[in-house]
Amino acid sequence: MMKFVAGVDIGNSTTEVAIADVEDKLEFKTSSIGRTTGIKGTLDNVAGIMRALEDACQNIHIKIENLDVICINEATPVIGDVAMETITETIITESTMIGHNPDTPGGMGIGVGKTIYLDELKNMSANEPVICVIPRKVDFETAANRLNEAFDNNIDITAAIVQGDDGVIINNRLKKHIPIVDEVSYIDKVPMGMLAAVEVASLGRTIKVLSNPYGLATVFKLSPEETKHVIPIARALIGNRSAVVIRTPEGDVKERVIPAGKLILMGEKQKEQIPIENGSETIMNELEKLWPIKDVTGESGTNVGGMLERVRQVMSELTSQSIDNVKIQDILAVDTFIPQKVQGGVAGEFSLENAVALAAMVKTSRLPMESIAKKLENETKVKVIIGGVEANVAVRGALTTPGTDKPLVILDIGGGSTDSAYISGEDNIRSIHHAGAGQMVTMLINSELGLDDVSLAEDIKRYPLAKVESLFNIRYEDGNVCFYQNQLDSSLFARNVIVKSENDLIPIPTKHSIEKIRMVRRESKEKVFVTNIKRALKDIAPDHNIRSVDFVVLVGGSALDFEIPEMISDELSHYGVICGSGNIRGLMGPRNAVATGLVIAYYQSIHSDKSRG
Repeated sequence: MMKFVAGVDIGNSTTEVAIADVEDKLEFKTSSIGRTTGIKGTLDNVAGIMRALEDACQNIHIKIENLDVICINEATPVIGDVAMETITETIITESTMIGHNPDTPGGMGIGVGKTIYLDELKNMSANEPVICVIPRKVDFETAANRLNEAFDNNIDITAAIVQGDDGVIINNRLKKHIPIVDEVSYIDKVPMGMLAAVEVASLGRTIKVLSNPYGLATVFKLSPEETKHVIPIARALIGNRSAVVIRTPEGDVKERVIPAGKLILMGEKQKEQIPIENGSETIMNELEKLWPIKDVTGESGTNVGGMLERVRQVMSELTSQSIDNVKIQDILAVDTFIPQKVQGGVAGEFSLENAVALAAMVKTSRLPMESIAKKLENETKVKVIIGGVEANVAVRGALTTPGTDKPLVILDIGGGSTDSAYISGEDNIRSIHHAGAGQMVTMLINSELGLDDVSLAEDIKRYPLAKVESLFNIRYEDGNVCFYQNQLDSSLFARNVIVKSENDLIPIPTKHSIEKIRMVRRESKEKVFVTNIKRALKDIAPDHNIRSVDFVVLVGGSALDFEIPEMISDELSHYGVICGSGNIRGLMGPRNAVATGLVIAYYQSIHSDKSRG
């Protein structure tokens, strides 16, 4: 007679199941994995658990009701958000910007002058420099002819702004070459009669004057105070091949500022207030000094205060606990950038503002897990027990990796948190949880590349990049070339793509270079994973010394990443630590450590009870 026990690991992103027969000896029969439903540690998880259990049971041709026991982990929710450095809304006073960076601007150089429509050229004097605005209704030949006539009349045309995509064609027909920015969709919003500057860089180069606040100050004769206001403009134009900046009358735009605020860290004996503007390094240094943390709050009426209040409110509602009982037991802060819309712009421009990304780990009572266990028991008619803290059971699962032995440290790198545990030769286990893991990396990639697409950011995190060089070959980010027998889709030509598989290429709809995308991806992983791994090992290692650890096993979804294990191993090699991805039960890779550990822990508990009896 078989006695089936299921271990269920509820993660931030996935729910994993392991089923074993524990009647005599421990014999694992099957496993499964599914998407977590709802926020980890809430009643919404039950639907995902049921689906994962059904899949696993089908593998061995039994029904859920044939299980004797279901063991679930003590799930700790993690919520990530971004607290901006200085402002919620970037407001540009005294200027309007067209910074959309068209693919084919005309000419090169910089032109400064007053904005006028093409029809007004005949009324201009020869003394005043002008920038000509050309709507789409004017064809390229007519536009070029009128500009040449104006040149013949000694009109000082320094640049042009064009609604259509005719920049190069117009420039090729001119007697005098000028910088031309085209594809300006909302040309009717360009203010007329205002001082403007147009800059176009040569092919393969980026603009230098309009992306420099002092260059803008020179062009528009700005005071030091006015120069401070144009810093976001300069930032937003960095990396562009072309741009237009137009000075508008005073008072067009009003300024509204909401400060980032202060982070309030409460330790066992004291508390500290750290301004978000001081950056992540200061925050994390103070966190280390005050560790362990009892709670974290934010200054009222500020960005960070609002963020942490939202975290408490959401968790209070989801877990049916009083908001006073919701405590934040850990945070991870990293420096990043966040795109902010430029108010006053006419082409949907944004500026990358300095920001601090925060992941907060919420400490909840056991009550939510007991509620999950009760609901699951009612739906399955199977006894459900809460089997223990994730990291503690993950250690037992990790020890099924061939070649491992005690003492050992596991690093369970999930979607929302990094859980670590140390098991001594005498089976004593210590564990700790840290906020921040895979989901935070996705958030950073999404923010810093200005994607506004979490799914795309997730794919950029998980898969390598390539450039489609022709319709029959791609060049990977590491320089290797892959050739195809069949023609690729023509829409992919010259595009940067995500390589999910050799025949599944996802185009990236941004103008970032492949080098830039790769840099953001790797830096995001280093900021989160490498930082958290070092924190975890210092906290969990004997005498808090990383060098005292010999063996480290990486488990969890993020350990499957194509570059994270290598990055972590490289970092830990500086400390003489042997590190690698786990292979749970010799066949699961780094997956299923917690689910496997839950079953092992249950098996050991019933057999120790038998031996005592």
